Amino acid sequence: MFNLIEEKDKYLTVCKSLKGLSNLTLKAYQIDLKQFCDFMRGRDCFDKNEINSYINMLHSLYKPKSAKRKIACIKAFYRYMEIEDIIAFNPFHKIIIKYKEPIKLPRTIPLNCIQDMLAYTYKQHFIACTKYQKEVALRNIVVLELLFSTGMRVSEISNLKISAINFGDNTICIFGKGSKERIMCINDNLSKTISNYLTVRSRKTDYLLVNRLGNRLSEQSIRYMVNDYANAVGAPLHITPHMFRHTFATELHNEDVDIRYIQQFLGHSSIATTQIYTHISTSKTREILASKHPRNRMKFTL
Repeated sequence: MFNLIEEKDKYLTVCKSLKGLSNLTLKAYQIDLKQFCDFMRGRDCFDKNEINSYINMLHSLYKPKSAKRKIACIKAFYRYMEIEDIIAFNPFHKIIIKYKEPIKLPRTIPLNCIQDMLAYTYKQHFIACTKYQKEVALRNIVVLELLFSTGMRVSEISNLKISAINFGDNTICIFGKGSKERIMCINDNLSKTISNYLTVRSRKTDYLLVNRLGNRLSEQSIRYMVNDYANAVGAPLHITPHMFRHTFATELHNEDVDIRYIQQFLGHSSIATTQIYTHISTSKTREILASKHPRNRMKFTL
């Protein structure tokens, strides 16, 4: 007899053992599938109308992007059951799903704010009195430099291991979403900064960045640190680690770097994901119009 909850648990086991999904993705799947199973308790999970009711509920409770992710998770679950012959018919074949996800431009950080934050971190290192204060300040310099210089995700930085850094050719092997690897180059200064940090660390561990207990520096700790530094320099907007990634990509695009290189730097599987950075900033628009528009070569003034 078909049991939706049991099949859900089997699917999650498959996702964990065979698909190589990250812990964050697995956690999201667990939440999304449990939510679906709770909704379907006492209902027919193969009835098109019941599934449509669930989809409508998601759209009423969540933003389009979140609802889209939750629906995609359920569709993948049914697809898995169909392929494994657990179900004879997949009801999603009869359901038309239309996403109305608004196009949102990525939020970036003004370069002067980043410069102020970097200056603040270096000053903290300069004025540090104790060995531990210097270690923490140097660690935070490494975090901000990695965020801005490489466009790495906060999870990638938090989980970065020393073994992933090649000081011989100044490269970092980054393990991104879906266990995908990419190689990122860093400059000499950042390489030396990381090397200096490793020499002063009081706690020895495989992870590059550590907290006062010697454990891996968490993603949340990095977010708190970025927020504290942004407040310290009087940043005019709320700054998150992910905004450094957006800024990294946007500024490279503004400097006419090919979008496919940016795709590789960011570790995107699809170029479509990277296309959000093809918007042109106001400053770039002004520069283009000032230098290229033929009206500027016509001498009419009041």
